[in-house]
Amino acid sequence: MSDAQSTGSNAVSSSRPIRLRDALRQARIEAADRTGVVVDLRDAEVARLEILNDALEPLFAQVPAQVDLFDRGISQGDTPRLWIDVVAHVVMGRDKRIYRFVQDTRFGRIVIAESHDVAAIVDAVTDYVARRMIEREHALVATLAPAPVVVEKPRRGGFWTFVLGFLAGAIALFGLALFAALRNL
Repeated sequence: MSDAQSTGSNAVSSSRPIRLRDALRQARIEAADRTGVVVDLRDAEVARLEILNDALEPLFAQVPAQVDLFDRGISQGDTPRLWIDVVAHVVMGRDKRIYRFVQDTRFGRIVIAESHDVAAIVDAVTDYVARRMIEREHALVATLAPAPVVVEKPRRGGFWTFVLGFLAGAIALFGLALFAALRNL
């Protein structure tokens, strides 16, 4: 290697003292900062959903205990959700400040209500709960109770019926064999 080439490479290394290990460390710090922001946003979403959940507590306290349609709770995944029942939930909008009350149907997801205001979403959930309870009442009234099934115990004469059938079959075969033998004579 010539002196000019080694001098050139020394100039490059002296102008760039950052080594790969330092660059990786810096990249990890930046990624952790971005992840921290995402975690903070998710925590903010969960906190807003918990506020709404607390506001819904008086509504669900009025639902009779025998009505088991609703299973309210917050699921914490990639997208935190406040579940009202199996098909309806509240999720935060794109700006993370707007509540979006949606229902999954066989035709896709529909937005029932959308608002920044907790009271508006509580009203929408109240209307939804009332409609679901009325649907349940209509389903219970429309469905007739099944008629009781009467199961009779089997009679114990089954064995004697079998014996009688066996004897009748044996006599018939003996008679048929006798008839065939007499006919051949």
